Amino acid sequence: MNFQELCQNRRSFRKYSTLPVEKEKIDYILQCALMSPAGKRLNPWEFYVITDISLLRSMAACKPAGAGMFNTAMAAIVVCADTAISDTWMCDASIAAEHIMLAATEQGLGSCWCHLYGRNEAQLFTRQLLHIPEQLTPLCAITLGYKDEERKCFDLDKLQYGKVHY
Repeated sequence: MNFQELCQNRRSFRKYSTLPVEKEKIDYILQCALMSPAGKRLNPWEFYVITDISLLRSMAACKPAGAGMFNTAMAAIVVCADTAISDTWMCDASIAAEHIMLAATEQGLGSCWCHLYGRNEAQLFTRQLLHIPEQLTPLCAITLGYKDEERKCFDLDKLQYGKVHY
């Protein structure tokens, strides 16, 4: 699959099958995240991998709405950043999160971004559940699993080309 096909097929999936995600695939996804660009190569991000089913199901309570995908996810990666290391931490961590989602797509997995940053209760809940130290700020959690729903890929003819300016 070339890069355009990868982007075209990367969609947010919220329902996953009960098949476990292989450690090799998670390791590959993490390698891709660790290669993501970061300002001044300061790499402020850190990744918390969740494969324990009870922790995954508990994560569904991090927000009243928008976290239901944890009820079926078979793995998740919480993307955090040390805000004291870099003033570009949010961009750096967001790029790493996108690498995670693209690598998951390449590996035949579904993924979905769950916002944590700016949702104080969700951040606190996640920090406490996973024992994330205070110097790290949880940005998002990316759920992972084998897709148990169908999503059409992006229709290239329906992209918002009017938002492109030369």
